[in-house]
Amino acid sequence: MLAGTIGTIRLFGVPVRLHFTFLLLLVFLLFIGIGQRQSGWLSVVYVLALFGSVLLHELGHAVVGRRYGIRTLEIVMFPIGGVARLERPPKAREELWIALAGPLVNLVLAAAILGALWRGSGLLPFEALAVPNDQNLAQRIAVGNLILAGFNLLPAYPMDGGRILRSALARFQNEDTATETAAKAGRAMAVLMGLGGLLTSNFFLLFVAFFVYLGAAQEAMTIRGRVLSAGFPVRAAMVTDFRTLGHGDTIREAGNLLLATTQQDFPVMHGGQTLGILTRNRLLRALMTEGPEAYVAGAMDRDFVRLSPDTELTDALPLMASAGHCALVMEGEHLVGLLTPENISEFLMIRQISRKRERPEGAAW
Repeated sequence: MLAGTIGTIRLFGVPVRLHFTFLLLLVFLLFIGIGQRQSGWLSVVYVLALFGSVLLHELGHAVVGRRYGIRTLEIVMFPIGGVARLERPPKAREELWIALAGPLVNLVLAAAILGALWRGSGLLPFEALAVPNDQNLAQRIAVGNLILAGFNLLPAYPMDGGRILRSALARFQNEDTATETAAKAGRAMAVLMGLGGLLTSNFFLLFVAFFVYLGAAQEAMTIRGRVLSAGFPVRAAMVTDFRTLGHGDTIREAGNLLLATTQQDFPVMHGGQTLGILTRNRLLRALMTEGPEAYVAGAMDRDFVRLSPDTELTDALPLMASAGHCALVMEGEHLVGLLTPENISEFLMIRQISRKRERPEGAAW
């Protein structure tokens, strides 16, 4: 579950959550809409219609992804649109159709509304849409869908157009190189949007440019991590010198161990059996709610991430990102190491430095 999200509804089996910044945008849109020539309740209808259009856009991605056997973990609504988080990265051909599905939904919605208006009362001239009122509400919703489709088709990763670009490039390059190229295009597009926002004093465009740049930069970091970790097992990056807690230890003893070491997550053992993991957040929460004399067995997480030391490190990275804390590396039922975000970062940093130099004969990296 992505940090900063609130609320959950399920549509077609997919959890839909709102990022807190999306709620701020809704309040802002309602604030500027109420008091204009458009009635207050129709201002609410307009905002909800745009929200529904974005949601249907993301459900389009989810439905096509399901046809390829890719489950959608969640849809998160951000101020610049929604994000459908898939359980695995789609292949090039799959991504093309998954990415096209979202804008196509908006184009179909716009065509349906405009067609109904054209057959009925007729279409208003474009200039008549500049001032919101009750008469042009439906046509503005249609135009909003056209803008949403056009914006998402810009060749800027992580928007749909950037994913389509990556899919096209992946036919001639490997997927990692194609993704890095699309991410660079996304950052360049974000810089141009940011400059346009500054020159025109359009703060919303600046806001959008900021989110696009962060998304492209994050994707570039993900790909860099995948490239640097390719061909290495989990055992190459795991921590082998670690401390554990007994299931009968108290929160006070766990806190003392947290202070005495650089370790933040502690496996909880009973004899040779691994029962769970006590993360730093769970430790602090138990300290505040139950007190220092509570037992770690009541605060530990029993549903921990378990990895084999021979698992590909590339496959372990998304599992680590989903868990939000370290994973336990097990050989059968025997605990042999921890895989922590900090150790992965250090491993990737060493790999990156070593790649820039000529690798000596017999080097470990």
